[in-house]
Amino acid sequence: MVCVCVMAFADASLVALRVFREVAERGTLTAAAAALGYTQSAVSRQIAALERAAGTPLLERRHDGVRLTPAGRIVVRRAAAAVDEVDAASRELAGLPEEAGTVRLGWIPTAGAWLVPRALAALRRTDPAITVLTREGGTPALTRALRAGTVDLALLASGPPFRSPDAETPPLELQTLTERSLRIALSSTHPLAHGDFVDVADLHGERWIAGAGGELLMGVWPGLNERPEIVHTARDWLAKLHLVAAGLGITTVPAPVAKVAPPGVRVLPVRGGPSEQRRILLARLPGPVSEPAARLAAALRTATLESES
Repeated sequence: MVCVCVMAFADASLVALRVFREVAERGTLTAAAAALGYTQSAVSRQIAALERAAGTPLLERRHDGVRLTPAGRIVVRRAAAAVDEVDAASRELAGLPEEAGTVRLGWIPTAGAWLVPRALAALRRTDPAITVLTREGGTPALTRALRAGTVDLALLASGPPFRSPDAETPPLELQTLTERSLRIALSSTHPLAHGDFVDVADLHGERWIAGAGGELLMGVWPGLNERPEIVHTARDWLAKLHLVAAGLGITTVPAPVAKVAPPGVRVLPVRGGPSEQRRILLARLPGPVSEPAARLAAALRTATLESES
């Protein structure tokens, strides 16, 4: 049982609630401070004040950042609601329109390459009153954004072993939209690009174009029994594919990206070894879902089915 001192918590400032939500989403005090334009010490002071008001620790400090405690999960949920209500009041006082028809969607880069544009275009035709605000991010960041209440729905990536993207409670509501094979993108002039597939044994010794930051190995074929030679890193999948087209290395992509690969790139299946599958998951917090979010979710499911037909 989590006991939060309600009377003391009622004295928490709106600034502290905004800071706490940002820390919960960013995963580190440093990243939250940068996003808010604060010093890290200012962020720390706001978190300390909020913990004093709550009467219990809200964050677990770890070497790789922070993690919400059970009390912290309660507070971030309530903080998101409080901040959203205050923002709605500010808009109303300023004479701005209500945002009742707005839904916030987070998406991984590969989903933005094919799935998100199709779904949003279809939704605009069927439900023009719904406004969709989108943001790109990696699966860990978007999972934190869901928990912090800054996105309503998120398209996440999952690879084997397939499991929930986090271990927090309550568990996220997850739906698999698609499961596709991982493929290799090569320059059309690459020696391996002339067949209908690539043998996994032929990938040894290749030069790889991989992801950046915490996603460094994204773009390298999984399970290679050698240390990969990573010659370029990029967050944007299109930048990776243009590097491939220039003959500067090879990279992995989900199968649907083959349809939108730039000229000079061949996307081929890999033969030999275990099949490498990738899922796109539609995720949300458990509980009631707004009508705009439900309609967006339906549009995403329909766009996925149409792309597979």
